[in-house]
Amino acid sequence: MKIINDTYKDSVRYVVAQTEGVCSQAIELLVEGDVILDAAFHGGCSGNLKGIAALCKGQKISDVQQRLQGITCGPKSTSCPDQFAQLLGSLQ
Repeated sequence: MKIINDTYKDSVRYVVAQTEGVCSQAIELLVEGDVILDAAFHGGCSGNLKGIAALCKGQKISDVQQRLQGITCGPKSTSCPDQFAQLLGSLQ
Protein backbone atom coordinates (compact mmCIF):
# COMPACT_ATOMS: atom_id res chain seq x y z
CA MET A 1 0.00 0.00 0.00
CA LYS A 2 1.42 3.34 -1.05
CA ILE A 3 -0.24 6.67 -0.22
CA ILE A 4 -0.05 8.85 -3.32
CA ASN A 5 -2.19 11.76 -2.10
CA ASP A 6 -3.18 12.91 1.38
CA THR A 7 -4.73 16.36 1.54
CA TYR A 8 -7.28 18.30 3.57
CA LYS A 9 -9.94 20.73 2.46
CA ASP A 10 -11.64 22.31 5.43
CA SER A 11 -12.27 19.35 7.76
CA VAL A 12 -12.40 16.68 5.03
CA ARG A 13 -9.39 14.48 4.36
CA TYR A 14 -8.88 13.16 0.82
CA VAL A 15 -6.59 10.15 0.49
CA VAL A 16 -5.59 8.15 -2.57
CA ALA A 17 -3.60 4.96 -2.15
CA GLN A 18 -2.08 2.56 -4.66
CA THR A 19 -2.91 -1.04 -3.75
CA GLU A 20 -0.51 -3.98 -3.90
CA GLY A 21 -1.15 -7.60 -4.84
CA VAL A 22 -4.84 -7.24 -5.72
CA CYS A 23 -6.98 -6.58 -8.81
CA SER A 24 -7.90 -3.00 -7.90
CA GLN A 25 -5.18 -0.46 -8.61
CA ALA A 26 -6.17 2.35 -6.24
CA ILE A 27 -8.53 3.41 -3.46
CA GLU A 28 -9.89 6.93 -3.00
CA LEU A 29 -11.20 7.90 0.40
CA LEU A 30 -12.96 10.89 1.94
CA VAL A 31 -12.90 11.06 5.73
CA GLU A 32 -14.12 13.61 8.25
CA GLY A 33 -12.80 13.04 11.74
CA ASP A 34 -13.13 9.30 12.29
CA VAL A 35 -16.03 8.78 9.86
CA ILE A 36 -15.80 7.55 6.27
CA LEU A 37 -17.72 9.90 3.99
CA ASP A 38 -17.02 8.10 0.72
CA ALA A 39 -14.76 5.47 -0.79
CA ALA A 40 -14.07 4.33 -4.34
CA PHE A 41 -11.98 1.50 -5.76
CA HIS A 42 -10.39 1.72 -9.20
CA GLY A 43 -10.23 -1.61 -10.99
CA GLY A 44 -11.13 -4.95 -9.45
CA CYS A 45 -14.57 -6.53 -9.13
CA SER A 46 -16.74 -3.48 -9.75
CA GLY A 47 -20.02 -4.59 -8.15
CA ASN A 48 -18.43 -6.09 -5.06
CA LEU A 49 -16.20 -3.07 -4.46
CA LYS A 50 -19.04 -0.61 -5.01
CA GLY A 51 -20.98 -2.61 -2.42
CA ILE A 52 -18.13 -2.48 0.09
CA ALA A 53 -17.76 1.27 -0.45
CA ALA A 54 -21.51 1.84 0.01
CA LEU A 55 -21.59 -0.20 3.23
CA CYS A 56 -18.66 1.77 4.65
CA LYS A 57 -20.19 5.23 4.20
CA GLY A 58 -21.03 6.82 7.52
CA GLN A 59 -19.11 4.18 9.48
CA LYS A 60 -16.24 4.76 11.90
CA ILE A 61 -12.78 4.07 10.49
CA SER A 62 -11.87 1.70 13.33
CA ASP A 63 -15.06 -0.37 12.92
CA VAL A 64 -14.55 -0.89 9.18
CA GLN A 65 -10.83 -1.56 9.61
CA GLN A 66 -11.54 -4.26 12.19
CA ARG A 67 -14.15 -5.98 10.02
CA LEU A 68 -12.11 -6.04 6.81
CA GLN A 69 -8.56 -6.73 8.00
CA GLY A 70 -7.16 -10.13 7.18
CA ILE A 71 -9.67 -11.03 4.46
CA THR A 72 -7.93 -12.91 1.65
CA CYS A 73 -8.86 -13.44 -2.00
CA GLY A 74 -8.30 -16.93 -3.34
CA PRO A 75 -4.67 -17.93 -2.85
CA LYS A 76 -3.54 -14.33 -2.28
CA SER A 77 -2.42 -13.24 1.18
CA THR A 78 -4.51 -10.06 0.89
CA SER A 79 -7.64 -8.77 -0.87
CA CYS A 80 -9.19 -5.48 -1.88
CA PRO A 81 -11.07 -5.28 1.47
CA ASP A 82 -7.83 -6.08 3.33
CA GLN A 83 -5.99 -3.38 1.38
CA PHE A 84 -8.79 -0.97 2.36
CA ALA A 85 -8.35 -2.01 6.00
CA GLN A 86 -4.60 -1.40 5.74
CA LEU A 87 -5.27 2.07 4.33
CA LEU A 88 -7.72 2.84 7.15
CA GLY A 89 -5.22 1.59 9.74
CA SER A 90 -2.58 3.95 8.35
CA LEU A 91 -4.90 6.93 8.95
CA GLN A 92 -5.18 6.44 12.71
